[in-house]
Amino acid sequence: MKKMTKRNFLKTGAVLGAAGFVGAPAFAAGTPPSEEFLKQDMINDQGQYVLPPLPYAYDALEPHIDEQTMRLHHDIHHNGYVKGLNKATEKIKSATADNDFSLIKHWESELAFHGSGHFLHTIFWNNMSPKQGTRSKTLDRQINNDFGSFDKFTNLYKSASKSVEGSGWGILGYQPHTDKLVVLQAEKHQNHSQWITYPLLVVDVWEHAYYLKYQNKRAEYLDAFFEVINWEDVSQRLDELKTAFGGK
Repeated sequence: MKKMTKRNFLKTGAVLGAAGFVGAPAFAAGTPPSEEFLKQDMINDQGQYVLPPLPYAYDALEPHIDEQTMRLHHDIHHNGYVKGLNKATEKIKSATADNDFSLIKHWESELAFHGSGHFLHTIFWNNMSPKQGTRSKTLDRQINNDFGSFDKFTNLYKSASKSVEGSGWGILGYQPHTDKLVVLQAEKHQNHSQWITYPLLVVDVWEHAYYLKYQNKRAEYLDAFFEVINWEDVSQRLDELKTAFGGK
């Protein structure tokens, strides 16, 4: 298995504990993910977290998601989380070395906030694509089993994401130990989590994700998001997790 420290394990949705989701390697009980599946480095040679490049051009999601928003969102907002995560990591490392934990509450909070922002955004970029592709039979069957139909899932996902209070995320997650899909809200992305849940599809509903084009019309933004969902990416996340955990 490739070392997690050298690859973007987020392709599986196996987010670290700092992000509010499962911290154990997702493939410990199954076969390692394919080389194609693990195609982005997660940290550099110095052990620092890095900003992953977009898997497409800044304007590739036009007209649904505009280029200016993508540049600001990725280069400024996401990069800010990476910097904050690296700073918090170093501060906690120093506190541990010096046996001085007087500010540990603050830096643990920073670790959770910036780590969640970094990891969820990394999934978010890959959840979108100029070409939506098709949902796998496994994903379709799971959606039908757990939500009744794809239309019912869509209505639930959009409604939950639209009604997130303040800033946050809408999340479709997979519970490998119960073999179920669940739709979650993350009012603050370091809170409101279910610790055995792996995110498969996430949508950023913080205003910086849509305000330049959609202003306060979050529902219209969510409709646009559904026009650029990379269903092959979502399907592959679920397929790999089911393989790893022995799901049906």
